[in-house]
Amino acid sequence: MDTKSKEEENTLIQKLLKVSSGGQMDMDLKTENSSNGFSTQINLEKLQKMAAELILLGKFLVRLLNAALVFVTNLLARMLGSKLVRGHFHLMLSALLLFGPVLSLWVPRYSIFANSNNYLYRKFLKSTWGWTCIFSGSFILLLSISARHPRSLLLRHLSRIVVVGLLLCVCHRLLALLEDASGTCYEPLKGSSVQLLLHEDCTKLSCLRANMVWRGYEVSQDVLIVCLCCLLLVEEMSVFGPYLAQTKMSPGAPLRLIFLLCVVLLSLWMFLLLCLLAHFPKFPAQHLGGALGYLGWRGLYQGWYRLKPSWGCPALPGEGLFTTTDIHKQPQ
Repeated sequence: MDTKSKEEENTLIQKLLKVSSGGQMDMDLKTENSSNGFSTQINLEKLQKMAAELILLGKFLVRLLNAALVFVTNLLARMLGSKLVRGHFHLMLSALLLFGPVLSLWVPRYSIFANSNNYLYRKFLKSTWGWTCIFSGSFILLLSISARHPRSLLLRHLSRIVVVGLLLCVCHRLLALLEDASGTCYEPLKGSSVQLLLHEDCTKLSCLRANMVWRGYEVSQDVLIVCLCCLLLVEEMSVFGPYLAQTKMSPGAPLRLIFLLCVVLLSLWMFLLLCLLAHFPKFPAQHLGGALGYLGWRGLYQGWYRLKPSWGCPALPGEGLFTTTDIHKQPQ
């Protein structure tokens, strides 16, 4: 009997130990799960705090950039809209054309801008009108939308760019015909400086493609396009300053950004024109090109566009932004 009772006591003790060990394991598991959940909650809170700090930093940077954009565009708009700049910009451009070739006496011959295959020449100078058309057209479009112009007036404003493009196409064709009619093609002899007249009816393009020499009258079309684009950009952007002065609501960032890009483009065209005059002086081809660009601007912006509004006349820059008297008071 004693042995049986002892055995029963041992089995009971073992069962109690198992139950107590199982409960301890359950407590350990619960404690581990709770600690894992607490750490996960802490990580999520840290991520939320970091995200909130980044959002605040981003908002601060956006406000800072927007304030800088407003300050710079207001300053540039006031400068370009002044009578001094708009009324005398063509004189400054004429002085640059006249005295720019003198810089060829001091510029280094082996400068990066003395290479005609320079990146700026290839990417920008060869597509001057394309860049000007895109940026000036975008500025006119956004300015008209900001001023809530009717669709008919918007189309008239955009038609100015179309007219200048057609004028450049006509000038390019007429100048090409003039050069072909006034020039001749020569084939240089090997080992001699004497040149042999090859074809009188050969065009300039075919002559140059055949690696021969072309001699004749020439007008620099690069200078023509750059000068006309500079005058166009100044005319189109000069109305932004008076518009900012009279509007009650500040224009949005897209319009200001496009205006700033137009100013950068104008500076680039002026720099490339100076490089052409200093590193590749061609008298009188460049001066003739500049004179034709000036005549084109004078005939359009100072002549045709100032006529009474009609469907046959594109709108003058600023029409719909100011009163009629303000438009006619603009510097000529």
